[in-house]
Amino acid sequence: MLAHTLQSIAQRATDTKLSRRGFLLAAAATTTGLAVGFRPASADTAAKAAVSPFESYVEIAKDGSVTVLSSQFDMGQGAYHGLATLVVEELGVGWDRVSVQGAYGNAALYGNLAWGGAAQGTGGSTSMVSSWQRYRQAGAAAREMLKAAAAEAWGVPASEITVSDGLLSHAGSGRSADIGDFAEAAASQPVPAEVALKDPSDWTQIGNTDLRRYDRVGKTRGEQDFTLDVRLPGMLTAVMIHPPKFGATVASFDAAEAKQSPGVVDVVAIPRGVAVVGRDMWSALKARDLVAVEWDESQAETRGTDEILSEYRALADQAPAAMARNDGDVATALANADKVLEASFEFPFLAHAAMEPLNAVAHMNSDGILEIWGGHQLPDLYQYLAAVTADIDPQKVRLHIMKSGGGFGRRAVADGDVVVESVAIAKAIGWQAPVKVQWTRENDMRGGRYRPAYVHKLRAGLDADGKLIAYEDHIVGQSIVKGTPFESALVHNGVDHTSVEGASNLPYKVPNLSVGLTTTDVKVPVLWWRSVGSTQNAYAGEVFIDEVAEAAGADPVEFRLGLLTDKPRHAEVLRLAAEKAGWGKPLPEGRHHGVAVHESFASFVAQVAEVSVDGGDIRVHRVVCAVDCGTAINPDTIRAQIEGGIGFGLGAIMSEEITLTGGEVDQGNFDSYEPLRIDAMPEVEVHIVQSDAPPTGVGEPGVPPIGPAVANAVFRATGRRLRMLPFRKGMTA
Repeated sequence: MLAHTLQSIAQRATDTKLSRRGFLLAAAATTTGLAVGFRPASADTAAKAAVSPFESYVEIAKDGSVTVLSSQFDMGQGAYHGLATLVVEELGVGWDRVSVQGAYGNAALYGNLAWGGAAQGTGGSTSMVSSWQRYRQAGAAAREMLKAAAAEAWGVPASEITVSDGLLSHAGSGRSADIGDFAEAAASQPVPAEVALKDPSDWTQIGNTDLRRYDRVGKTRGEQDFTLDVRLPGMLTAVMIHPPKFGATVASFDAAEAKQSPGVVDVVAIPRGVAVVGRDMWSALKARDLVAVEWDESQAETRGTDEILSEYRALADQAPAAMARNDGDVATALANADKVLEASFEFPFLAHAAMEPLNAVAHMNSDGILEIWGGHQLPDLYQYLAAVTADIDPQKVRLHIMKSGGGFGRRAVADGDVVVESVAIAKAIGWQAPVKVQWTRENDMRGGRYRPAYVHKLRAGLDADGKLIAYEDHIVGQSIVKGTPFESALVHNGVDHTSVEGASNLPYKVPNLSVGLTTTDVKVPVLWWRSVGSTQNAYAGEVFIDEVAEAAGADPVEFRLGLLTDKPRHAEVLRLAAEKAGWGKPLPEGRHHGVAVHESFASFVAQVAEVSVDGGDIRVHRVVCAVDCGTAINPDTIRAQIEGGIGFGLGAIMSEEITLTGGEVDQGNFDSYEPLRIDAMPEVEVHIVQSDAPPTGVGEPGVPPIGPAVANAVFRATGRRLRMLPFRKGMTA
């Protein structure tokens, strides 16, 4: 998703791509003890990158406490816990000593290695991919340096010293000490050029099925701080008035009455709309209704979704504007096929609808340092954009990386929307006080950055023996990156990778296969949404392949397996899910199975849904899922993310959609945009494939298969193929 993007746009990142081999272990004494991390192999690169207040991945204080400095942003997916697990495993400490903080500002240290290492960011389910080696190495280096310091003090070989539960011990002499006692001395020890990592047979934390998240108690007690909770002395709160139509701008506004409202400090125009600044949010909200704004809609999107989708349907009947994949000769194969199937699918705009609406806090200190609190999913980019907005040097921007109440891609935007708003408003009122910009649910729901709407037109050809000989998919929809700084990195030969991922890499062995793309020009802002292109491409592909299996007179699982002979990881999760679900065995009366398998972000997921249909009411009773994400670092987190992804995906297919009328968004809150209700959540059973392959991500891959698995079960219950989403529309279309 963002793998190539940030290398192009994070202008503060280093010019040199850094891989794992491009880092050297480094250590330093701090005011509290020992800090261990990496320094770039090139001194020149180090000079360019040394702008961070942190220079490490793990710090050990004299009191024995351990702070893990996370290169990854935690929006609920458990990245902090995962990184801490890697350090705890190698360092040999108890969880009661561990805390995690967000780090930023030094791409050479914190750049996402899955993206080439040139820029920091969280996305594409890459947190563990990027962190797997370097955080274990940092923990192991700290362990060895502590052992070396103790060995020197005790006059014993370091190889005879062990570290367990934060204690350094030497069995021969009976001596022991807390790691905090040697933290300062360890900092002066030579940094090991290479450090041996634990053998997997010795792991006690990685892969531990009983290990629960370190932050679960604080979350349960409401002790975790989000940006929503930030309170600073004298802080003001700003609420936004955004244009009702995308692309409109402020022509003029009258805030005279609003400024007389109690608690209002100012009303200012910024590039993204009008901000009402108050001493508290309630005062700002009341005054917002008193502001009269005239909008210039000359460049605005004025079409409704019906008009937009009608245009998409017409385009889908034409030849694709660009080709993402073209194997064999599809046209000839279809012309010679014994049976040709055709199907069209329609997908709506979708909001991210995270529980914490967007927010950020900006404060300019008297020393010229600009501090920003927020869910900074792309820290390098946001630091740069904030500096441009404030007209200061990026090194004077200090980010506070807050945990976020959900994200799903919404906090990774090219223009830094709410971050830039907070800085622009604070600047507009003369930096007189800290300013928190807090979007309402309606701001969030109507603020764009949606999963794009799409139309697919598919065709498939079977020969006389029921063998699939041709497959064609024409995708029509908006590009997420067109017109943004991401475009040059992710669009090649007219194909936006995010539009075709999950389709252009269709795993099935078909001799003649094409995937085409027509990118549309619509002014509705769109963005990556949990699992990005796979959200709709997996649905179209897996529902259609099920239809092809039906036409071939084949069992859906066996038909897929016959096309996956050179895709062993797909086949393994498919077999496992089918076995655990009891595929082919009798089900309770009125219940039916559907299946889907998909790869996204290098993880492989198969799901079998058990469904009943009563009239137009679809009920999902049980979902059995098999997942292969390489080495399972935190099995409990994997299960939680897959379960959450299934719930997230179910809400999207059942009833969620963003619609426009005359260019204005119809939905505003959860009364009209309906996520999955708790009583509709099915029983979920997750089976993790044991693997020694490097870890891959799980934050997103649970989403794509659930829609087609349920749709395929609905077909078995009703004989109806659901090709229009959400289902509440598809069941009546």
